[in-house]
Amino acid sequence: MPTQRFVKDELDQACQLQHLLEISIPHITAFLRRAEVERDLHRKGLSLEEAKVSTSLINPSSASHEALEKTLGPAIAVQETGIGPEGLQTLIAKILQYSVNPSAPGYLDKLYAAPLPPGITAELILGVLNTNVHVYQVSPVLTLIEKHVTKDLARLFGLNASRSGGISVQGGSASNLTSIVIARNTLFPETKVHGNGAVNGRLLLFTSAHGHYSIEKAAQALGLGSCNVLLVPVDDDGRMSVSELDSMIIKAKQRGDKPFYINATAGTTVLGSFDPFEDIAEVAKQHNLWFHVDAAWGGGFVFSDKPQLTERLRGIGLADSVATNPHKMLGVPITCSFLLARDLKQFQKANTLKARYLFHDDDLADEDTIASMKSDDEAIESRDSVDDPTNRTDSEFVEALWDEPFDLADLTLQCGRRGDSLKFFLTWQYYGTGGYMSMVNRAYETACYTSQLVEKEPNLRLVLTRGNGPSCLQVCFYFTPAGRFAYGLCHEQGYMDTPRTIVRHENGALSLNDAKVHLGKLNSRITAKIVKDLISQGFMVDYAPALEGQEDHGKFFRVVVNISTIRETVERLVRAIVATGQRIVLNSQTDHANGIIKA
Repeated sequence: MPTQRFVKDELDQACQLQHLLEISIPHITAFLRRAEVERDLHRKGLSLEEAKVSTSLINPSSASHEALEKTLGPAIAVQETGIGPEGLQTLIAKILQYSVNPSAPGYLDKLYAAPLPPGITAELILGVLNTNVHVYQVSPVLTLIEKHVTKDLARLFGLNASRSGGISVQGGSASNLTSIVIARNTLFPETKVHGNGAVNGRLLLFTSAHGHYSIEKAAQALGLGSCNVLLVPVDDDGRMSVSELDSMIIKAKQRGDKPFYINATAGTTVLGSFDPFEDIAEVAKQHNLWFHVDAAWGGGFVFSDKPQLTERLRGIGLADSVATNPHKMLGVPITCSFLLARDLKQFQKANTLKARYLFHDDDLADEDTIASMKSDDEAIESRDSVDDPTNRTDSEFVEALWDEPFDLADLTLQCGRRGDSLKFFLTWQYYGTGGYMSMVNRAYETACYTSQLVEKEPNLRLVLTRGNGPSCLQVCFYFTPAGRFAYGLCHEQGYMDTPRTIVRHENGALSLNDAKVHLGKLNSRITAKIVKDLISQGFMVDYAPALEGQEDHGKFFRVVVNISTIRETVERLVRAIVATGQRIVLNSQTDHANGIIKA
C-alpha cells in the first residue's frame, strides 16, 4: 500500500518533487563520482585491481540483453500498484547501476560523452517548465533564448547576414532532413504542394562517400529514394573530391536529371575529415544547388582559436545551411542540435503552413501589415510561376519584406518542440566562449597526443598518416603485432600467413581478391575481440569497416577523445590494446597449432 508520505505528496507537487530529488540526487552524484574516482586512478597510475574497485564504465551483467533482463527481473515490469518514493529510489539505483556511464574516463566510443553539469541542470528546468516551444505565448523566455543562441552560434560559423539564425531540431539526422526539405521547396516550390513528381526529371542529391547515412535515410523518407543520393568519391584523407563532384553534376544535367542539393561534412563519422568548403561552395554557386554542411561533429571547432582547426572550417560560412550538434563535442546533454541558416526567410517559406488554430499573427495584424504580407507573397508567387525554378535568387525578391516569426514552429517541420536550446545556452553562459575555447583546444591536444602514442608504438599503425595531427577528435588505427598485420599476404609462398601461422584455403590457393577479403575477416576478428575484452578493463571504444582498397587490413579501432579525456587515460588505453592484442594473437596461434585453418 502507498505510504502516508506518498499520499500527501500527491496533493503537493512541490513537496513531492523535493522529496524525490532528495532521494534521487545521492544516487546520481554517486554515479558521477565513481567516474571521477576512476579518472583519479588513471592520474595516479593505479590499476583497478590495485585499487580493488570495479570499473565505473559498465556493470558486467549488462553485457548481453538476456543477462540484463534476467538480472533486472520484475524491476522493469510495469506494476499495477504504484511503487511510491521508496520503490522509485530502488528503481533509480538499479537503472544507474546497470547503465553505461558516459562520464567514465574510458568511455571513448561514440561522438558524445560526459554531460556537463549546467546542461544537466537545464534538463531539470525543462522538465519543470514542461512547455512546447512552438508558439511564443506558451514559451516566451525559451523562444527568445533559442533565437539569440542560434544567431550567436550562426555568427561563429560565418553566417552573418541580417536574416541569419537557426532553429533547434531533434538531432543531426533531423537537421539534415529538414535542410533537404528547405532546399527542395526553395528551388522547386511546386513540390511543396504537388510532390516530387511535379519536377520533370530525377531530383538528385550529392554527398561524400564518407558522409553520414542520414542523407540516404532522409531521401527515403522524403520520397526521393536513396538511389538518387549520389556518393562523391573522396581523396586519401577522406575529403570530398571537388572535381568528381563537378563532373557528376554536369553528367546528371546532361541526362536530364535535376541536381539540387550538396551535402558536405565537417568531421566525418569515422575519419573525422573536413571537406573543402570553399571549393564546394563555388561548384554549388556555379550550378545553382543548395549547399548544406553537416557539422554535427566537427562544428565544435568554431570555438577554437587554433589555426589548424579554424582552417578546417574555412569557407563554411558560404553554406546555405549548417547542421551542428552541441551534444557531441561540446558536452551538452543529448539531444541538442541546431540547423543554422544563411537566410531564415527561406526556412519559413519552405516550411510554413497556415495552421490557424495555432498561429494567430494575422488576427492581430493591422490592415497595412496584412496588405504588405499579401503583396510580398503575390510578388514571389508571380516570379515563381514564370522563372526557371532553378534560378530564384533575384535580389529584389531576396530582400522582400519579412517579419521574423516568434512562433518558431512556423520555421520547422516540428510542432512539438522541446526547449533544448536552454541546455546549450546555460552551458555556454556558465563557461563562456573562452571556457569552451579552452575545452575544445585541450581535447584536440589530447587527440594529437593519442595519435603520437600510436605512431610511436611498434604494435600499432595509424590509418591516416597526415603528419599534422588527426583531422578531428577521433584517432583511427590498426593493431599490427611486431609491425605486421596479424594476418597478411605471403607472396613468396602464395599463401596467407602471420608471423607464426600459415593459412591456406582448404581447396587450394585463393584468388588475390578472395584472399584479401578473407584476410580482412581474420584481422577484423582480432580487432573485435580486443574491443570486447577492453570493456572489463574499463575502456569502451569502437571499430570501423575496412577502407576501400584496404580490405585485407580489416576493421580498425576508432578512439574518440572528448573534452574530459586526460592524457593518462589514453596512455593506459594504448598499453591495454597492445597487451590484449598480443594475448589474443597468441591464443590464435595455439588454436591454429596445425598451421591450417579453413577460409
